Amino acid sequence: LERQLILQNLIRERQTAMQIAWTREFLKYFGTFSGLAAVVLTTGAIKRKNPALLLPILPLSFVFSYHYDMGYGTLLQRIKGKS
Repeated sequence: LERQLILQNLIRERQTAMQIAWTREFLKYFGTFSGLAAVVLTTGAIKRKNPALLLPILPLSFVFSYHYDMGYGTLLQRIKGKS
């Protein structure tokens, strides 16, 4: 029984490490996309004098912030603390 608990903890730790690694890798690509989109949308808003073009930046920033917190922040510790 003790060996099973140790093995389950090891598996859980590896899954968590894999999830963090995936999130950090995703963050590289999504961060590049978000930054490029922000520059293009800002340029378009200035050229067309239409501030509505800036609206997609808001949800992109929320998604970026969530994944940053998951990969480099304390989201996993907060989740573990509640369970």
